[in-house]
Amino acid sequence: MAATMHSLVPDAPAESGLLGRAQYWFACFFAVGWTCVVLGGLYQQFGTGVVPCPLCVAQRMFMLLAALGAAYIIRAALLSGTVTGRVYMTGWGLSLVAAIGGSFASWRQTMLHILPGNKGYGSEVLGLHLYVWAWILFQVSVVAIGIALAFAHATADRAVPAVRPGALRTAGLGAVWFLGLVIGVSMLAVFLEEGFHWFLPDAPNRYRFFHDLNILG
Repeated sequence: MAATMHSLVPDAPAESGLLGRAQYWFACFFAVGWTCVVLGGLYQQFGTGVVPCPLCVAQRMFMLLAALGAAYIIRAALLSGTVTGRVYMTGWGLSLVAAIGGSFASWRQTMLHILPGNKGYGSEVLGLHLYVWAWILFQVSVVAIGIALAFAHATADRAVPAVRPGALRTAGLGAVWFLGLVIGVSMLAVFLEEGFHWFLPDAPNRYRFFHDLNILG
């Protein structure tokens, strides 16, 4: 029995290392996924001319916050090559809070347009408005984060070879820089829409920054 138990010990680090890589790749996928969703919203905003309402902007903020939680984990792996249990809890905890907040914001917007005959706000994708898709994605994220947290104890403090040149490091750096770029563009978009005012109108139809400067009518 002792020999059998001893033979199983060397396999544990390898298994933990595999789980560590899986957690790392999932964090990259999670960050890039939400960043792409926000990028899609920006594309629709500037491509079709639909100015997002305050609830739309709030949902984008929650999406970026959820991505930042995953980016926090990626950053720890890139800097030290290991991710502690505290880092996992902090990163996924931030993502979880953001996903719950985004769920409420998207649910609220859905309820505002749920009555029969209401055409909703903005265009549709596969028969559903973007805020409905946002609610679905937020719910899926809550479940995914819960699964990631369930395996966090088995992967904490295990080496993730992300500090060496290779696919892991490239994916992590790309995810973080991509997220930072979209955050910057999103902040600029909100500023142009809000201008020098404290609040966004409920149904915005122009970029108030340009209007206030008499650049556009």
